[in-house]
Amino acid sequence: MTLSAALARIAPSQTTAMTDRAAALRAAGRDIISLSVGEPDFPTPPHVIAAAKAALDAGDTRYTPVAGTPRLREAAALHFKRDLGIDVPPRQVIVSAGGKQAIFHALLATLNPGDDVLIPSPWWVSYPEIVCFAGAEAIALPTTAAGGFRITPDQLEAAITPQTRWLLLNSPGNPTGAVYGAEEIRALGAVVARHPQMLVLSDDIYAPLRYDGGQHATLAAQCPELASQVLTVSGVSKSHAMTGLRIGVAAGPEWLIEAMARLQSHSSGNPASISQAAAVTAFEGPQDFLADWRERLRVRRDSVVTAINAIPGLSTPVPDGAFYCMVDAAPLMARFASDEALCLHLLEHGVAVVAASAFGGQTGFRISFAADDALLDEALRRIAKALA
Repeated sequence: MTLSAALARIAPSQTTAMTDRAAALRAAGRDIISLSVGEPDFPTPPHVIAAAKAALDAGDTRYTPVAGTPRLREAAALHFKRDLGIDVPPRQVIVSAGGKQAIFHALLATLNPGDDVLIPSPWWVSYPEIVCFAGAEAIALPTTAAGGFRITPDQLEAAITPQTRWLLLNSPGNPTGAVYGAEEIRALGAVVARHPQMLVLSDDIYAPLRYDGGQHATLAAQCPELASQVLTVSGVSKSHAMTGLRIGVAAGPEWLIEAMARLQSHSSGNPASISQAAAVTAFEGPQDFLADWRERLRVRRDSVVTAINAIPGLSTPVPDGAFYCMVDAAPLMARFASDEALCLHLLEHGVAVVAASAFGGQTGFRISFAADDALLDEALRRIAKALA
């Protein structure tokens, strides 16, 4: 039997694969600390759990509108206005089974063979795979630690061609933690404005998790004149530790939201009704717990950065947001055939991380510091011992 040509163009997610491998080793009795998954270790807020239970008790277990319940689309519009500065009516919001599904549907609804999608690299593992599945080509815009892992307006301008359909912009970024400031966003927006055939997918899922104390800047808010060209993706997975409930939201031009809903109607249908009820409370309920989460993550970040930079052969910049460190191991690569071999070596010493090649890199790995403090300390001790 043969697989479809579209499926043959993509590979399994390396982050998921490493997480699954670590789980299998643990099930076999191995002591494995997983720093491979992008999942907050904090408990889901009690008021969100209570809302899910109340929905179950009320029998809220039926189909909902494909694009989400009216109540959740209104709550998401509130979130976009309050937290991201984007004034959008509920009809221009779609609810999906996680942010990944919103990105998948947006790209599949708009890409054709011959189209190009510009993606700053290192990139989130699924971006280029989704682009390739849609039959388009992913074009890397390389960034460096010295440049803050951010693209420049000149770099963007030079990469745009008549075939360019999308720019994928992620801030705070996975896997680097890079954050674009308001001035940088406006400068990129000025380039986009000169190319009306081009769309921008602004992935703001980590917006609540930045550590510099600044106000989050996103393209649709900084450049409202580009409203017809920008899709903003957000959700509750990272901000409210609701990864398993699978709720993402996206806001953009009405024609694109309608196209995504049409595709969603034939793929998954509506997101889970109970998860939608919980997400309403997540968006409308208290947000004060986030300050404590940010501070705890900041302390972990500082500890991990210090420990990594103390290990000979490893280095990492200080990420401004999200909960990842992109670790460079170039001085050690002569000892290993590839970054994947390096990660397998670390796995044999009890720590699961993800190779840089999963993100478009070559000489290192990504660590998630969204883990218990004691586990982080032990994991870093193991990494130091494994590389000594």
